[in-house]
Amino acid sequence: MAGQDFRSADPSTDQNTGQREVSFTLTNEAGDKFHDYTSANVGQRMAVVMGGRVKEVATIQSAIRDSGRITGSFSPDEVTILSKMLKSGALPASLRYLEDRTIGASLGADSIKEGVRAAIAGVLVVMVFMLVYYRGSGINADLALILNLVILLGVMGFGGFALTLPGIAGVILTIGMGVDSNVLIFERIREEVRAGKAPSAAVDQGFAHAWVTIVDTHVTTIVSALILMIVGSGPVRGFAITLIIGLAANLFTAVFVSRVIFDAHLNKLKPGELVSI
Repeated sequence: MAGQDFRSADPSTDQNTGQREVSFTLTNEAGDKFHDYTSANVGQRMAVVMGGRVKEVATIQSAIRDSGRITGSFSPDEVTILSKMLKSGALPASLRYLEDRTIGASLGADSIKEGVRAAIAGVLVVMVFMLVYYRGSGINADLALILNLVILLGVMGFGGFALTLPGIAGVILTIGMGVDSNVLIFERIREEVRAGKAPSAAVDQGFAHAWVTIVDTHVTTIVSALILMIVGSGPVRGFAITLIIGLAANLFTAVFVSRVIFDAHLNKLKPGELVSI
């Protein structure tokens, strides 16, 4: 009898003894053949074979035609596995190896190294751009960005988090979010300076107007990352955790740290001197 000869095979329970069993139903043609075989071999052993290996052995207690039961001291898992084996016998369960490769740990190490190099290159390019485009205020942004990375890596080290490749992607995304926050603040300060306001007033208005937008973008991204952390697993969760820590650090450095640096710079300005931005 082959797997395709079975119409069904399901776990069930003997109504008299309460023992677990597997009830199966055969096709009409297979039932006739099975009846001839079981009639001639009552009391003999019969095996369930899959992939050339014996998976289960039973004793033929009586002649069986198109339906029968396999009884014994089965656990819930055993009757489920046995019923699945009978039904899956019609499927091509055997494997034929075409190619076998062994991937060493060096592949993961190389990926991590390339990711770190990409992150460092991205940070350097961003820092140079901020210095060129925003001049003296670019130093402010670069200091906040460096402090952001220090806080992020410090929290991950303190919490024992592993820096995986998805985690590095979260770090790079955090850098982008940090630069975006500084751009919002600096562009607003530029608008206030062009409007003729004093440096201190321009900085106050720049941070005041950009604050709402920065909080809004960070909160919405953190909520999305929280959903990824709760629903996802493995690399997805690592990416989400890194992103949440980085965004929290960025919210602190882009607003509060940058403001302290600006205030220190404003105190050193001479009367009538403008902010370098």
